Amino acid sequence: MDKIVPTPSTGIIPERDLGKPAVLEAMHLGIDFGGLTAVDDFTITVAPTEICGLIGPNGAGKTTVFNLLTNVYQPTRGSILLQGRPTQGKSVYEVNKMGIARTFQNVRLFKDMTVEENVLVGLHNEMNYSVFSAFTKMPKYFKQERAAHNKAMELLSIFDMESMASSRAGSLPYGAQRRLEILRALATDPCIILLDEPAAGMNPNETEALMQNIKKIRDTFKIAIMLIEHDMNLVMGICEGIAVLNYGKIIAKGTPAQIKSNPQVIEAYLGNRGESDA
Repeated sequence: MDKIVPTPSTGIIPERDLGKPAVLEAMHLGIDFGGLTAVDDFTITVAPTEICGLIGPNGAGKTTVFNLLTNVYQPTRGSILLQGRPTQGKSVYEVNKMGIARTFQNVRLFKDMTVEENVLVGLHNEMNYSVFSAFTKMPKYFKQERAAHNKAMELLSIFDMESMASSRAGSLPYGAQRRLEILRALATDPCIILLDEPAAGMNPNETEALMQNIKKIRDTFKIAIMLIEHDMNLVMGICEGIAVLNYGKIIAKGTPAQIKSNPQVIEAYLGNRGESDA
């Protein structure tokens, strides 16, 4: 297992990523809704191939952080760098094209479309033929359509879902819908993917398979993965660095072993497992 090395910014990065620029840097992020501070002084560094976790009790602000990182919300203060480039003022679509993708607490698939079509939606960043080429069925159109189909099937193979390609997405079992949402996000070719409670609704066998597949995705695509999750077996089993959020502030950062033994974390969260984020 890789040795975990603290950096001067108090981030935790795998030894294999030492000397490489961070893929994501959030510095002193904060957001207020009226007179309520939802997130305050959130600072984190994510290494290029790190699997990191963001945990905390119900209503701690975890999903709000994901909304800030993807520009669904514009921060009241602080800044975000994605591969060294600021995301300030960018739209959600532009931030996605810069290399950040995400899933949601509640599955958001195009349920009347097929499984393959949902993945193809995620491949929009790679499609650059003109409307004229599509309308007239020019060779470039067919070439890119074939390439997109092959890429979609390759992605579906990660979760052994090739046989479901022509099935309606809404007809899939809940766990399969969760997996499809991850693949659709992965199809946008991100440098980091944010997973919001990926194991929600999964049984223990599905969760175990998910753990292995998250590692497979990281190793195959050489990307960073940041996840919000309440299943502590999953978090402690795959995350290399963990940040703990409580009342909108980070109260601890460290390795799984350090987080498990942190009295402040135990008091704030680990004694109240199983709650869902608000």
